[in-house]
Amino acid sequence: MRNAATIRTTCPRDCYDACGIVVKTSADGTINVVGDPDHHISRGALCGKCSIGYNGVWRDPDIRLTRPLRRVGPKGAGRFVPVSWEEALGDIAQRFNAILDRDGGSAILHTHYTGTCSLIAGTFPLRFFNHIGATEVDPDTVCNKAGHAALQLMYGESTRGFDPRTIDGARCVMVWGANPSASAPHVHQYWLAETRAPKIVVDPIRHETAATADIHLQLYPGTDGALAFAILLVIAAVGHIDHAFLAAHAEGWEEIERQLPACTPALGEATTGVPARLIEQAALVYAAGPSLLWMGQGFQRQSFGGNAMRAVALLPAATGNLGRYGAGFLYLNGWDTRGVDADYLTAARLKPDSAQTISHMDLASRLEAPATKAIVTWNNNIAVSSPEQKRLRRALERDDLLQVTLELFQTDTANYADYVLPAASFLEFDDVVMSYFDASISAQAKAIPSLGEALPNQEIFRRLAAAMGLTEPELFETDADLIATLLDQAKPGLTFDRAGRGRHDSLSGRADRAIRAARLSNTLGQSRVGRQRLRRRRTSACAIPLGGGAPRRRRAAPPVAGIEMVDGQQLRQRPQGSQATRRIGPLCIPRKRARVGLPMAHALGSAIKPARLRCVSRSRPTCRGGSFSPIRAGGRQTAPRTTSTQSIRGTRSPRAAPFTASMCRSLPSECPAMRFRANAGEVRLR
Repeated sequence: MRNAATIRTTCPRDCYDACGIVVKTSADGTINVVGDPDHHISRGALCGKCSIGYNGVWRDPDIRLTRPLRRVGPKGAGRFVPVSWEEALGDIAQRFNAILDRDGGSAILHTHYTGTCSLIAGTFPLRFFNHIGATEVDPDTVCNKAGHAALQLMYGESTRGFDPRTIDGARCVMVWGANPSASAPHVHQYWLAETRAPKIVVDPIRHETAATADIHLQLYPGTDGALAFAILLVIAAVGHIDHAFLAAHAEGWEEIERQLPACTPALGEATTGVPARLIEQAALVYAAGPSLLWMGQGFQRQSFGGNAMRAVALLPAATGNLGRYGAGFLYLNGWDTRGVDADYLTAARLKPDSAQTISHMDLASRLEAPATKAIVTWNNNIAVSSPEQKRLRRALERDDLLQVTLELFQTDTANYADYVLPAASFLEFDDVVMSYFDASISAQAKAIPSLGEALPNQEIFRRLAAAMGLTEPELFETDADLIATLLDQAKPGLTFDRAGRGRHDSLSGRADRAIRAARLSNTLGQSRVGRQRLRRRRTSACAIPLGGGAPRRRRAAPPVAGIEMVDGQQLRQRPQGSQATRRIGPLCIPRKRARVGLPMAHALGSAIKPARLRCVSRSRPTCRGGSFSPIRAGGRQTAPRTTSTQSIRGTRSPRAAPFTASMCRSLPSECPAMRFRANAGEVRLR
C-alpha cells in the first residue's frame, strides 16, 4: 500500500539502544511501526518485544486506558467508572490542597522510574512534586543505586563513561555483569559483533553475548569481587600495573597492592569456579589495552553489590585504561554528557530543604504509616516491582490513603488507585531522547493522535497544578519551550522542525547540514574530540551523535598477541607490535561533585574491618562517613535491610582485620584542590 505519511521517531524504553523508528501510515489509515533503516543503531529492525508491542497493545484502544477512571469498588478489585478530566483533577486537587494545609508536602509520596526514558515525560512531573515538597521514593533504589554510589565514591560520578565510538581503538572489550543480547540487542548485534578486538564476558549465565565472546568467565553468583582481585594479581605479576598513572591520579593503591599476593588464580578458581587459566588469560588480554570495560547493572544487584562494583572498578585505574583512545569504562552515560542541566528539567530550585527522599526498601513501611496520606505513581508499577510485595499491597488497601496512578494500561498498581489517569504513549507527543549508552540526542516525534483522552505526563501535571491554584511559571512551561531549551543546552546545531505534510526530520536536518558538536567531558575516560564536524550520510537518521562528531576512524586493532602459560603460574606474553595510543582530554572531576571512595578490600577470605571517612565542603556535603565491608567468599552472608544510602555500606563483620585503604581520583590543577586521609580522615574542597 502507498504510504500517506512517514514519520521518524525514537524508542524511549529503558534500554541502551534508543532505536530509531519509522511510523508508516498508509492511505487507508493502516499504521506500521518499524525500525529506521538509516538509524545507526536499529538499522531497520526493532527488537521483538517493541515490534510486537508498538504494533499491538500500544495502539489498541480496547487495552489502553483512554479515559480518567474513579474507583467504585474495594481497593485492589479493579472496579472503576469513567469520569471527566475536570472531575478527576478537581477532586484530586481539592484533596491534595487539604493534605498540604493539614500535614505538609511530606505526607504525599510519589514513585516513578523508567516507564519512559524521554526527558520531558520522565522528569517534568518532578517540578510539581518539588514545588509541593512531596516525598520522593528514590527510583534507583529498586535498580542500580549501589553501582552509582560505588562509582561516585571512587571516581566522583557515575554517569560519564567511555564513548562507544572509540571501540575502533580498543584492543579488548570486557563486558562485566551485563547481557547485551537481551538488554541491548542492537549493541550486541552490531557494536560488539563488528569489532575485531577480543571480547571478554563475565557472567554466571552463558547467554548469547557470553557464548559469542572470545573468553567467558562464568563465575559463581556473588563472587565478582574475588574474581576482580584475582585478575589484579595476574596483572601485577606481569608488571602491567600502571604505577605512573596511579601515582598521578589515585590514592591508596599501596594498601590494595599489599593484599594481592593472597589472591592467586588458584584461590580465585576455588572461590569463583572460573578456571585459573581463563583468569590468567583474561587478565593479560585486558591489561595489554587499550581496553573498554562495560560494567553492567546486573552484578551490583547482590549483597554488598557496591563493594563488588568497587572491586571491578579498580581494573581501569590499576592498568591506566582511562583517558586514552579506546580505553575507559562505562556504567551509564547521563544527559550531562550532552550538556543538559538536570536541575532545569526538574526545577530543582522549587524543592524545599525540608523535602524528603526515601528508599524503595522503606516504601511498604511508609505506606503503612498514618502520616502518609497520599501516593502518586507514574512511570512505574510498584505492586509488582517494589520490595515486600504482600506488605506493600496490604498498605495500598488503606481506605484513608489517596492513590493516584498515571498509566497506559490497567496494571496491578492501578487496581488499587482511587483515580487512574490515562497517559499518552511516546508515539503521541513530542519529546527528546538521549541514550544512556551512545552519546546521542534523538527526537521523539508525535506520530499518531492520542488514544481517547490520554495525555502526556507533563500535560497531566500542568492541569493538576492549575486545578490546585499553583502559579509557578516552571509548572506550565510548554513542550515546545522545553525542547528548545534542551537543544540550546546540548547545542547539536539543529532544530526540532516539521517539514512537509506530517513528516518529521527529528533533529537530523538535511544531508548537507553539518553537525556542530557539543563538548563532552572525560571524567571516566570518555573520548573528547573537540569541535570536529560530522556530516550525516543520509537525511533520515534521527539520532545525532554528539561529543565532537564521530571520532576519526582508525584501522581496526589487530588481535592481541598470543599468551603463553607456564605451569599455570608463570605468565609470559609473546612480543607484539607497538601500541600507539592517543591521550584525549583531561582527567578531571567536575566541581562540586568530587567524592572520595573506599574501594573494596580483600574480596576473598576473612572479612575486613571497615574504614571510615568524613567529607567537608563549602557546598552541601556529597558523601558521609560510613562503614564498608567486603564480600566474604564461602558461606552465606545475610544482607541487612538497607536504605538507599546504606545499600553500599553493608555491616561490620564479626571477624575483622584492619583495612584503611582508600582510592580516589586526584585532581589536576584546574580542579578544586583535595586532601584525603584514610580512616577517620577528612576531605576538604576549596
